[in-house]
Parts: sequence; C-alpha cells; structure tokens
Amino acid sequence: MSNKYSYPSLLLLSISLTLFFQSTNAGDLVIYWGQDNGDGALRDTCNTGLFNIVNIAFLSTFGSGRQPQLNLAGHCNPPNCKNLRDSINICQSRGIKVMLSIGGEDRNTYSFSSPEDANQLADYIWNNFLGGNSPSRPFGDAILDGVDFDIEGGSKLHYETLALKLNDHYKSSRKKFYLTAAPLCIFQDNILQKAINTGLFDYVWVQFYNSPGACNFVSNNPTSFKNSWSQWINSMSTKKVFVGLPASSSNAAPSGGFVEAQDLINQLLPIVKPSPKYGGVMLWNRRFDVTSGYSSKIKASV
Repeated sequence: MSNKYSYPSLLLLSISLTLFFQSTNAGDLVIYWGQDNGDGALRDTCNTGLFNIVNIAFLSTFGSGRQPQLNLAGHCNPPNCKNLRDSINICQSRGIKVMLSIGGEDRNTYSFSSPEDANQLADYIWNNFLGGNSPSRPFGDAILDGVDFDIEGGSKLHYETLALKLNDHYKSSRKKFYLTAAPLCIFQDNILQKAINTGLFDYVWVQFYNSPGACNFVSNNPTSFKNSWSQWINSMSTKKVFVGLPASSSNAAPSGGFVEAQDLINQLLPIVKPSPKYGGVMLWNRRFDVTSGYSSKIKASV
C-alpha cells in the first residue's frame, strides 16, 4: 500500500506545525523600573509598547521593626509619590500589569523577625498599594496589580507567611491580583524556595545572571543553564517561568549573565520555549535597556 502523504507534504506540515507552535507560545516581556533616573518616565516606559509587565522597584525597607519605605531613586520623594498615579493608570489602561517589587540588592534593609511581622507587612502593602484603604497611600488612589518578591539575601524566614497573608487579602477582592518572584538561579537552598512552594505564585522570573559557573547562559556551553532551567520548570507548580537577564553588557550584572540578542534568539529561546511553562523574558533594568535598546531587539522573538 502506498503512503498517503508525500515527503514534501510531510515536511511542509512539520514546518507549519513548528511555526504554529512558536507563534502560540509567545512570551511576555517584563522590565524593572525605578532604580535610576535614566529609566525615564514610567508612562514613557509603558508607551513604548514593548512591555507586558512593569515592576516598580523597590519597597526596599521593611520588617524587624523598620518602617516600610520606598526607594525609587529620585523618581519621587517617598512616601509622597502621588506624581506616579497617572503614569500607573496609563500603563494599566494599555493592559500592562504594574507590580510593586519588594526587597532588592540592599539585603541589609529587610528581614522578618516573626510570622506576625510578615503578616503586618502584608496588611501594610494591601492597604497602601493594592485593594485596601489608607490615608497615606504613596501612589494615591492608583491600585497596583500585585507584589513581586525580589529577595536577594538576608534571612530566609517568613516569606511564605507573607505570600499566604497577601493571598488571603487577594481572595477578598473581585480584582485579580498577582504574586511574582525573582529568585536567584541557583536552585538548591534558594531564599524564596518555601514561599514559591506554597503554589501561590503566578509568575517566577529566575535571575539567570550574577551566578558565573552555576547557571548563567554561556553560548558555547549552555549545559549549566539547561540543567537549571529544567529544575525550575519541573519542580514548581508556578504557572509560568521566565528567563531573567540583564538588559546590557555594561554594569547591569557585575558578575555576568548578559546574553547577546542574537544568541538569545538563536540559542537560548529554542531551549526554553518548548516548555508549556515558558512565560517570557524579564530584564534588569529599564535604564540599561534605554541605553542598549535590548528589548526592542528581542521583543518579536520572545
């Protein structure tokens, strides 16, 4: 009996299915904004049309008796940042999620002394940035879309408590609020492991940088990256996992991890995009991206 399909027909079918899969597995582009005046205005970041999620960075001081405090590097004068209200609303009107990122590089300014300490921060964030009420909301009546955990050091304790308490608040609202996290790529003994294991996080953008020899992507030997990516996607119930990268080769990641745009497109993305958990690419940060133009180079392929 002869085969019903010819080889050229099968080849065309295979190519068509591959292109269909690639187009339907398109990812989002995420950017951190707020740590340098070179970021430009928040509304301008959103009006580029490049980004699906913007993380306002950072609520950098909290816990262990500290008054929660924003650090937005000159974009406003905390705690009065009501000048950002209209920009937040503009971003959200374009369908862009705007998150409050907590933590950051200065790991000496945040920690929790107890579960109650974490619960109190959850209440503070809910009332001052999300769906609650407070007379001292830094962004006025703007309601952010959720909380991003960028915890890069210090004590590991009680971040799962913070996630659980925030989720309790989320369940009281008709609006969908999100939990996201930016763990360092070294999987074992990760600071945010307990929090992420709650299963409450919608997106996790893993920082595949500043970890030389461990899980940074290296174009001529991507084995460590592949192994780390496999661990992250196979060991969590998180809906989507993103590849976190520096947006520039210049100072964005002092310990390395920058991936040239063509290496990202031709080598890295083919590794990660086949996974149904692939969510997209996260970039640190907008200032470096403004200088390099990195997001515009990769947007169509992400």
